[in-house]
Amino acid sequence: MNELLTSLGIDWRLFSAQLINFAILLLVLYKFAYKPVLKILDDRSQKIEKGLADAEESGKKLKEIEEKEREVLAQAKKEAKEIVEKAQEQAQINREELVKTAQEESEKIIQKAKKVAEEEKKKMVAEVKSEISVLVATAVEKIIDEKIDEKKDAQIINEVIS
Repeated sequence: MNELLTSLGIDWRLFSAQLINFAILLLVLYKFAYKPVLKILDDRSQKIEKGLADAEESGKKLKEIEEKEREVLAQAKKEAKEIVEKAQEQAQINREELVKTAQEESEKIIQKAKKVAEEEKKKMVAEVKSEISVLVATAVEKIIDEKIDEKKDAQIINEVIS
């Protein structure tokens, strides 16, 4: 084998030294260059995976928040609708109460007006009776030409009025 190597122009001592140097170089490169580069690449890969996982988690949380927001908005709309309905019902009740109160007040006013009119009528009738009695007394006095006593005046007046 030695002859074969020499015939090819290869010095086996030089070849073995080069082989040892190459192994040492590989070992040094592996330890000081390849491992750190692999570590940097692995760290970067982990950061990218973590970033993707965080982005995916953020997307899920965003969807959850959007869903909760929709629910809250739907609930708020429902509550607002209920509040409006209650306000309309209360307004209707208040309107009915106002109408009822106004009717009662108008009835009271009408009754009061009727009472006042009745009293005025009674006063007017009393005044008319009094004026008629004076006129009748005056007419009777002129007819009889003498004054009759008060009892007789009252009796005659009552008969004429009736």
